Amino acid sequence: MYDAPIKDMLFVMQELAGLGEIAALPGAEDATPETVEAVLHEAAKLCGEVLAPLNAEGDRNPSRWDNGAVHATPGFADAFRQYVAGGWQGVQHPQEYEGQGLTKLVGTPCVEMLNAANLSFALCPLLTDGAIEALLTAGSEEQKLRFVPKLISGEWTGTMNLTEPQAGSDLAAVRTRAEPQPDGSYKVFGTKIFITWGEHDMAGNIVHLVLARTPSAPEGVKGISLFIVPKFLIDEDGTPGARNDVHCVSIEHKLGIKASPTAVLQYGDNGGATGYLIGEENRGLEYMFIMMNAARFAVGMQGVAVSDRAYQKALAYAKERVQSRPVDGSAKAAVTIIHHPDVRRMLATMRALTEAARALAYVAAGESDRAHRDPDKTRRAQHQARYEYLVPIVKGWSTELANDVTSLGVQVHGGMGFIEETGAAQFYRDARILAIYEGTTAIQANDLIGRKTLRDGGAAVKALLDEIAQTIDALGAQEGSAFESMAKHLALGQQALASTVDFVLANAKRDPNAVFAGSVPYLKLAGVVLGGWQMARAMLASQRLMQADPKFHGAKIATAQFYAEHVLPQAVALEAGIVSAKGAEGVLALSQDQF
Repeated sequence: MYDAPIKDMLFVMQELAGLGEIAALPGAEDATPETVEAVLHEAAKLCGEVLAPLNAEGDRNPSRWDNGAVHATPGFADAFRQYVAGGWQGVQHPQEYEGQGLTKLVGTPCVEMLNAANLSFALCPLLTDGAIEALLTAGSEEQKLRFVPKLISGEWTGTMNLTEPQAGSDLAAVRTRAEPQPDGSYKVFGTKIFITWGEHDMAGNIVHLVLARTPSAPEGVKGISLFIVPKFLIDEDGTPGARNDVHCVSIEHKLGIKASPTAVLQYGDNGGATGYLIGEENRGLEYMFIMMNAARFAVGMQGVAVSDRAYQKALAYAKERVQSRPVDGSAKAAVTIIHHPDVRRMLATMRALTEAARALAYVAAGESDRAHRDPDKTRRAQHQARYEYLVPIVKGWSTELANDVTSLGVQVHGGMGFIEETGAAQFYRDARILAIYEGTTAIQANDLIGRKTLRDGGAAVKALLDEIAQTIDALGAQEGSAFESMAKHLALGQQALASTVDFVLANAKRDPNAVFAGSVPYLKLAGVVLGGWQMARAMLASQRLMQADPKFHGAKIATAQFYAEHVLPQAVALEAGIVSAKGAEGVLALSQDQF
């Protein structure tokens, strides 16, 4: 059972992410409150009634490899047909290529619902979205017209082929080669691993975007190009024709997301797979980053989604499981476990972390919309810088906390959580990959330091710190212990983040080991504080709207207070671990020889 939290989603969109302001931007006029609410309700219906019931089935009966062919979990193909028939693949994509043309902010809750309902299923449209983004940005007009409408319609799906057995996350080590042909195409040879939905039977064609090297390419990442390599070659009439020389030689056996086939693809065993260059040679990694950034944000939403699903499961169990008498003696008989203080603490932690991560991600989506649609060039650049700063946090922090939240979900169930039949364990297992794929947390953290903090001298994060200070002032104007507590802890968090940013800026060149040893704690610190900022803003909005719905807004304020008192204090400890150590010798207390 999955019940999409539409009311909370709409609150975050309207009060924190600025849906009304975004709807006033050029090209976003369709995002009216009525349209948005209708879209969310329709998405919730599909996800709750069609996709969620298949989630456990996909875990029990995963995708199956048979002599090069991959068969999806029974029921998935029909669900995929319903998904694409509803136009859901094209929600955020341009109308000129047969998409819906809605904003990223409107598409984001739809993505959350999809992943909460069925994480394995959702990975197929996620990778297709990334392929569409890459083609729209770097593809030729001919390539856009040939491939994008088919991807948006769901007739074809897309993949991202980066890594290889010897390369891992080090793309400089990519060896797949692409040899130019007289007709302007290329012959591609090599092996790609960890290709999500790289082979399946749910669509008529699969469009692989493949990183490879041309014969004259320089060494390292500067010599990588990007190619379109379809599973079936495209005939003159635009329909799939002969089978290309790309084959799935196996799929992985995994801890979680078992229904999503993770393929090993072999290119060129029979003369070479036909590929088509995207953009210019040797700029492939630049183009692939477009796809990767789209995927990284989407994976962050997966963290939010599976956390919410685990919370819903744990809450329902806590309300029905009867065990032990209350510690305060208020009843002589055993009560449901939600009466027990530690169970409520765990549930409150799950709820607070999920709501903070959702709010931060939706706010980031709003920044992306402003970056693309604001009529002022300077403001567009500012919003783009802010969005780019937030993406590694949305990806890294949201997926790390998903590990914690889904683990708490198992704990709330007690011994029953360790038994597969209850379903809590699947969320825990599925969540574990999220902090790994599309770049591990350390990769996100290195990006946060190198490209997102050092490159602009901390300008983007310092602007955020200034806005947090304004929110702290607004909290101080309110009465009540909840607002006082949030103001106190958010101020300490803001100071901790500011101190850490100063440390990074001052020491990155002088002592890079010290700075990068603290990169993941810095990312988590930024997530904790920026998530707390959104919870504080939610408090202020709920105080203003209290009379309209006292139960909903009262719960919002109480959840924010819990976050202030149980999550935000982590910021000071994280700062101490980063800043108080003097140089790399202090941060890296154990030498290589001591391990």
